[in-house]
Amino acid sequence: MKVGKESESLSEINVTPFVDVMLVLLIIFMVTTPLIQAGVDVNLPEATAEGLRAPEDPTIISVNKDGQIFFGKDKEVPFDKLQSFVAALKENKGLEEIYLKADKDVSYGIVVRVMAEVKAAGIDRLGMITLPET
Repeated sequence: MKVGKESESLSEINVTPFVDVMLVLLIIFMVTTPLIQAGVDVNLPEATAEGLRAPEDPTIISVNKDGQIFFGKDKEVPFDKLQSFVAALKENKGLEEIYLKADKDVSYGIVVRVMAEVKAAGIDRLGMITLPET
C-alpha cells in the first residue's frame, strides 16, 4: 500500500552529477592532449605558436645549413668540443638554459646530436628559435 510522498517516483533526472563528471573529463583531456602531441620542436620557416619571453641576453647556439656550430654570433665550436664547451660555460657562468637556432635545411640528425650534447653537458632547459608566421 502506497502512502504519501514516499511512493511517488521522481519524474526528473538530476543532471548535475553528469555535468560534473563531463567537466572533469574535459579538463583531463585538455591537459593530456598537448602532452600526447608533444615532440621535438624544429626550426620551421614559420611557426604559428606564440613565442615565450626570453632573457635579455640569451645564450644561443646556431647551426648553419652546412652543419657548422656557432656559439653566440661568431665563435665556431667543433662538434666534438661542444659538450665540454657548454659544460665549462655552465660551471663558470652558471648557465642554466640555451636556445638553439638551426637553419631549416639542416639535417634533423645534426640538430638532435647538438641537443644531445647540450643535454649531456648538464643543460636541461633547451629552447628552439623559430620565425613567427607571417
